[in-house]
Amino acid sequence: MNPLVILIPVLVLLAGFVIFASQRRREDAGAAGYLSRETRKRDRSSRKATALQEGSTGKDVERAAQLARKGGDLVPVTEPAPPAPFVPPDAEEIGVYRRQFLNRSIIGGFILGLSGFGAAVLAFLWPQTRGGFGSKIAVGKLSDVQKAITNGNGFAYYPEGRMWITAYPSSALDKAVKTYSAPELAGMKEGVIALYQKCVHLGCRVPACLTSQWFECGCHGSQYNQVGEKKGGPAPRGLDRFAMSVANNSLTVDTGVIIQGPPIGTNTTGQEAEGPHCVTGAGGHH
Repeated sequence: MNPLVILIPVLVLLAGFVIFASQRRREDAGAAGYLSRETRKRDRSSRKATALQEGSTGKDVERAAQLARKGGDLVPVTEPAPPAPFVPPDAEEIGVYRRQFLNRSIIGGFILGLSGFGAAVLAFLWPQTRGGFGSKIAVGKLSDVQKAITNGNGFAYYPEGRMWITAYPSSALDKAVKTYSAPELAGMKEGVIALYQKCVHLGCRVPACLTSQWFECGCHGSQYNQVGEKKGGPAPRGLDRFAMSVANNSLTVDTGVIIQGPPIGTNTTGQEAEGPHCVTGAGGHH
């Protein structure tokens, strides 16, 4: 057989294979495209930056890569300082601080409470200096006081001093001098007497009885005549009274000085009930 008959088909097949391979290479190149010079340069810089940043955190590597793509220089990355070693607190020391805090809080509370209590006690016991009960009260001219007694049907009440002021008859002064003290007599000689409103039995406020012209306590029936001398009931003595002084025809009553009332049986004025009693069942008990 002629060898050309076999060689010609083989050459045709080889030529077809070469043509097919060339065509396929052109198609792949057209699909992928070619990288520009700038792109290939940035890619090399990125790989270089990644190599330099090895061992750094992801955020540092990303920032360095961004700077490299923008044409900036690489920022050197320093190793972070190692964290300080953890030292557990001393449990005993913590307990001491807690006990100190609680102890100081308790002591501070006691001191605060005692301070408030002490201030309240001092405020209660400290004498008043601004007028009113517990101080010297300028009642006014004697003529005005006597007018107030007359208008009150024998009794004048002064709430700022917690006191009654009544008339004291001049005819009884000889007996009064033998019974009463000088601070009381200072007003009695001018015809007036200042009496504490509180009943000496159990401390009720004693009202005036206009019909009997006595003081008659509605709590337990104690009775006193118009000048505060005990007449009946369970009271252990007469009404307490205040020190008085008269200057320039004006009466001043010192409500800070309470003088104990006269003993049972004192009756310098001899006044008996002048009408019906306001409190029944107590008259005549001495």
